[in-house]
Amino acid sequence: MRTEILASGFGGQGVVRLGQILGEAAVKQGYRVTMLKSHGTEMRGGYVRSQVVISDEPIDSPIVENADLFIALSLAAYNAFKHLVDSGVILYDPAFVVEIDETLRCTQIAVPAKDLAVENLGKAVFANTVMLGVTARMVEVLDRDVVLQSIMHVIPKYQEENKRAFETGYSFIDGN
Repeated sequence: MRTEILASGFGGQGVVRLGQILGEAAVKQGYRVTMLKSHGTEMRGGYVRSQVVISDEPIDSPIVENADLFIALSLAAYNAFKHLVDSGVILYDPAFVVEIDETLRCTQIAVPAKDLAVENLGKAVFANTVMLGVTARMVEVLDRDVVLQSIMHVIPKYQEENKRAFETGYSFIDGN
């Protein structure tokens, strides 16, 4: 079993933290995990990518080569990495990814994380936690409660808001 998750967007969206939380949750569940992060020199507002590989066997390469899940939080990220998803799923926020490639064979799901965060919590900053809820629902190897526990550990501030944001994302898939 090998699960590859790629998240990308721009600095300030919590892309690295998202990868960190997913990796921690998988480790807590006894999986082997690698995480790579890369970002432009600008940091906030610049390009950011997080790659997480989860496996029950030793991991030969930490590079995401065929993403099971790609979380696209900007149009530039979507266009740069959509080719890495063959039979997996692309989750994209339509607030940032305004056009999708209809020729792709993979499943593409619009998750209005920014809008859901603003609607339910009053702030767009919780969009990445909304996306973590969706991710916990979509990635079978991840236990919902362990992901939520990892969110609380990695982001000690705004615990109630992050719980609500996570639940909003987790239940989003049911509504669609």
